[in-house]
Parts: sequence; C-alpha cells; structure tokens
Amino acid sequence: MFATAPARRALRLTPLAFGAALLCGLAHAAPADGAAVDAPAPAAADAPVATVVVKGEQDAGYTTRSSASSARLDLSLRETPQSVSVVTRQQMDDFRLDSVNDMLANSTGVTVERIETDRTYYTARGFDITNFQYDGVGSPFVFGNVSGELDTVLYERVDIVRGANGLMSATGNPSATVNFIRKRPTAAVKASVSATYSSWQKRRIEGDLSGALNEAGTLTGRVVAAYQKGDSYLDRYSADRKVIYGVLEAKLSRDTTLTAGHTNQTGKSNGAMWGAIPLYYTDLTPTDYDVGTSTATDWTSMRVEHNRSFVELAHRFGNGWRAQATLSRNKSETRSKLFYTYGTPDRATGLGLYAYPSIYNSDIKQTLFDASATGKFTLGGREHDLTFGANWSRSTIDDLSYYGQGIGNPLPSLAGWNGAYPEPTFDASTNGSEYEDKRKSAYVAARFSLSDPLHLITGVTTTKADSAGTAYGDSRFKSASKTTPYVGLTYDLSANVTAYGSYTAIFNPQSETDATGATLAPMEGKTAELGVKSEWFNRKLNASAAIFKTKQDNTAEQAGMIGTRAWYRGVNAESRGVELDLSGELARGLQASAGFAVLKLEDEAGNAAKTYLPRRTLRLLTTYQVPALPQLTVGASANWQDDIYRNEADGAVIRQSSYAVLGLMARYDINKQLSVSANVNNLADKKYLTSLYWSQSYYAAPRNASVTLNWKY
Repeated sequence: MFATAPARRALRLTPLAFGAALLCGLAHAAPADGAAVDAPAPAAADAPVATVVVKGEQDAGYTTRSSASSARLDLSLRETPQSVSVVTRQQMDDFRLDSVNDMLANSTGVTVERIETDRTYYTARGFDITNFQYDGVGSPFVFGNVSGELDTVLYERVDIVRGANGLMSATGNPSATVNFIRKRPTAAVKASVSATYSSWQKRRIEGDLSGALNEAGTLTGRVVAAYQKGDSYLDRYSADRKVIYGVLEAKLSRDTTLTAGHTNQTGKSNGAMWGAIPLYYTDLTPTDYDVGTSTATDWTSMRVEHNRSFVELAHRFGNGWRAQATLSRNKSETRSKLFYTYGTPDRATGLGLYAYPSIYNSDIKQTLFDASATGKFTLGGREHDLTFGANWSRSTIDDLSYYGQGIGNPLPSLAGWNGAYPEPTFDASTNGSEYEDKRKSAYVAARFSLSDPLHLITGVTTTKADSAGTAYGDSRFKSASKTTPYVGLTYDLSANVTAYGSYTAIFNPQSETDATGATLAPMEGKTAELGVKSEWFNRKLNASAAIFKTKQDNTAEQAGMIGTRAWYRGVNAESRGVELDLSGELARGLQASAGFAVLKLEDEAGNAAKTYLPRRTLRLLTTYQVPALPQLTVGASANWQDDIYRNEADGAVIRQSSYAVLGLMARYDINKQLSVSANVNNLADKKYLTSLYWSQSYYAAPRNASVTLNWKY
C-alpha cells in the first residue's frame, strides 16, 4: 500500500536534513590519520568519586533551575540536600572550556590530576572520582582512568554532586558523581558555527544544527560536530580530535517519545608521554626543567576512539507519572606506542634515566540498561514524590602490552634532549588483561512533604557487583552485594533559604587478597553533610555553604610480599571540610561561578593522607556585560590551590608551592548573529606542575591566547 497524501507530507524532510548532512560531512572532512598505538599505565592510587550531571535545554547564565542528579527527583538546587555544582553551556563557551579536563578544573572542590598528556584522574573530597553519568545513566570507571581529552561540545550542562551518591551511583568512591546532560533536538531551527585560532597554531571549528525534520514536527534532529588540531608548548607533542554527535527524537504519540543518538570522538596525539619527567635528582634536590620538557620520543603516539550510542523511550501517563527506559552501548579503543623513562638523574650530568618502550592496545565495551518511573502520590492529605527503578551494566576489557627490546638502556640528559631514540622491535615479551565487570541495582526513593517548610527525602539502593578474569597475571575475581541508604532533610527557613542535612553511602567490591589469600571485603564509603542553600532573583542565583564528613573504609593497600605474591590490607581514611558555592546572576549583566573548598584528610592513625591533594582550592569565573556598551562582555577567571607534596621512599620530598592561575576574556557582539571573542589563559605565565598524583609529572601550559569568531541563528 502506498502512503496517503497527508502521510507523505508528514514524512517529507525539510531543508534542515540537508544542512545536517552538510554538517556531518564537515566533521569527516579532515584527513584521516593512521592508527596509533597505546601503552600501559603505571598503577594508580585510589580514585575519588565525583558526580557531574549535564541535562536538558541550555540554561541561561551560570546556574540551573533544577537538577535530578542527587536523588533522581527533579528538584531545585535549594531543595536538593547534597552539594551540587553546575557548569552551564554559557560558562563553557565564555571561557573555552572545550574539554572535560578544563571544565572540571574550574569546578568547586574538584582536582584534575593530569598525570600524563593523554590520561587523567579526577578527585573530590580526597578520593578519586570513578563515576560518570550521561543523562543520569551511569558509566562506571571499572578500569581506572580516562584516556584522551573528552570534548564538551556535546553537552548543555554538567552537574557535579559531591560526596557519596548511593541512589545515582551505588558503587565507587565517596567523592563525587559527574552527570553529563547531552544536547537534545529542538522544534525551532537553531544553528551555530564557530572557528577558533589559539597559541601553538591550534585550530578548532564547531557546528551545531537543530530543528524539525518533517512538516508535522513529530520528528526532530540535532547534529553537533567539532574538529580540533594543533601543536603544543610540549616538545614534539601535537594532537587532533574529531567529534560528531547525532540525535533523533520522534513523537510516537502525544505522550510517548523515542530518542536515539550516537557519538563518535576520535583523538590522535603524536609525542604522547607515558609517565612524565623526573621530579628530583639523586641528591634529593628538585629538578627544574624547561616548561616544554617531554620524555616522549619522536615516534610515540596514541589514538583513542570513543563511541557512545543510546536509545531512550519515555512515556507520560495522564496522572502525572512518567516512565523511561534507556539502553546504552559504549566502546573505547586505544592504540598507542609509548616510551616510559625511569630512574633518578644526577644533578651534575643529568644521566641516570633508562628506557622502557612498549605498545599497548585496549578495547573496552560497556552495555548499560536503566529503567525508572517518577510521579506523585497523596498520603495524609499531602502530596509527595516517588521514584523507583533498576539498572544493569556489563563491562569488558581486553588489552595487550608488547614490550620493546632495549628495556633498561641508558638515556641522555633530558636537558636539551630532542627525542631521538631508535624505535625498537616490540617482541621482548607480552602481557595483558581480559576480564568483565557486571553490576545490577534496584532503588526506590521518596520525598515526603511533612509540612510546608519540612521535607524528608529517603531511599535505598540494592546492588550486586561481580568481576571475573585476570589483569597482568592477577585475578580480578570479586563478588559482593550491599544495600545502601540515602536520607536527606530540608527545612525552609524562608522563601529563599533552606537548611539541610543528608547521609548517603556507597561501596566497591575488591579483588585484592590478604596474607591468608582471602579476598578483601568491599570498600565502604559514606558521607554526612549539613548545609544552607539559598536562591535569589527568581532562581537566577544559587548559593550554598556545607560542612561534610566523608569516610572510606577498608581500601586495599599493599602491605607486603609472600614470595612473588603481593598481599594487601584494608586501610581507612576520613576527610572533613567546608565547601562554599555560588553560581548565577549577581546583578544585571554580572554572571559568576565561584567555589571555595577546605579539606582535611587523614588516615586511621590521624596522620595527613594523600598530601598530593590540595587542602584549599578556589575557583572563580565571572563575566560582565558593560552597560555603556552592551555589545561588549568582559570577564576573568582565577584558579588557586595551596601547596602540595609527597614523600618518596628514598627520603626525597617533592613539593609544589601554592599558585594562582589567572585568565581574561572579552566578547563583542557585532550583531545578533555574529560575535568575536578573545581569551587569555595563565595571564601571569606561572610555572607549575600539573599533578603530584604520581612520582613523575610535567609542567602546565604557559601563557596562551585564543580568538573565536561565532555565528548563530
């Protein structure tokens, strides 16, 4: 049967579809690079967890009106009994926060540990962040750190929920959860294109096109693409990345919506570092190399490709309830050819470093399913909120290391080294991993309206987590299940000010064994928090102050060797602190995002723990639209942290003194569609190390600048 005339009209594509095709073509217009190879990472310290959430249509300004990141209920930030910071699309655009690393580095209480050029850890409240979410669906870091520079062009907003977050992420560390809210299609046609030129010949182009794809408006779509390429202040390092995201939304009926989307990001770097530069000499004094010093050779490279697909079905019932099911499939492929250097150099000669070449290939696959329902019910003459659901995930990793000939060969001094080292054959030996991780959770939570000013949020999550397989000769078997609680209480002191308290827990199965060979019990983490939140100017400004106490118990720590087998013990750590957060419009034309965090982190003996983490941090982003010249917006950024250090086994103490990094921005609107902006980073040209998470590090970027031309419709 042929379609009737009305049906043919409803299915007819608009010119937007042609524009989307052009945008997709633009994303793939850049010449393809050959495959690169990836190398194994040295063992990392425990990772703290933070929660970041991105969601919905673009929030105007520097705050959001609501978030479901903490308890799966759509609440204002004032009504949420947990610390939540927001990074909006406007902040990312104003300060060119084009990568997740840059975005999180400007977030309250979060530390970005750039341990290498292409791998990163994140921490909050003294512990590693090990949970990312996409539109509220968890994607746990079951295999460690993040490879490659993840792009932010795909997202409308990111919410960061600090502390344990048992309802949204029942497993992990009591640090934070990061929830990325993807851009979604719009019914009205929207389009934007921007081009950026930066220091070290870095070029970037972005495109974003959205609108209805048929005359009836029942099918909408959006295509987002970005391409970036450039050199670096680091010797021999250059990188490019390509991002393409497409999403379709179909109204199957007035109340039922089907959404499907796919993201591909491919990043390639030449001169990638595995590990970094040594930080002290044999006489235990600190090294002081040029800012651009790198341990990479001229043949090292890394290629990382991320693919994320999702299908989401949502239905609104006539009684105000809403149900949603999401199926996601994620794949990450790494191919790298890297060169690690180890040893301690002599101050006089610079000699004492040795070669460790390796090829590392890995394939990580994740399948995730999440189903939930949210609505209201009446009890005792008052209306309350209820949400419940379940999720399941399966993650697998296959990786293989090919170690090169010449391990242990002496190297020349890094001072003045040009990276010339013959590329070896990679057939000395091989090793690798092959294991899987499965997690199943079910949860229920309710927000009870006990009185007009008093609300109780309580819930529980039951989770079973299992792993099996091996990693570099060690068993990865672990199996545990646990029920974690969540409870929060809010009391409205006035129409704008709310006091709150909350308690939430989390756990993490472990595969390490003790001296008897028995598997350690799961790590358990929990957070108790008290605070005050306020909102002003019709929710355009949010402010909060919180005190917290976070514990992580029974974390595996190597305690000794029995023959060739390492054995572990469980250790406890506790962090306490204060967090102040402000985001939104302070006055007409004045936007700000500011956060100050104070942390005290100790082990069970009361000694300072993880001294490589700063105890005080300040984050500030602010812009001002000049009243006398409303086309002009100016702004500034400031990132400050106090001093950090780490004690080495041979008696050396590695230190990074406190520092502040300042930035400036300005944007001029030529007309309603066209604007030009400029950004300067590290204005004072401060020299500092990116991290002391490991015993090696490298220097952060010196002063740099960019200019962006933006067109929007």
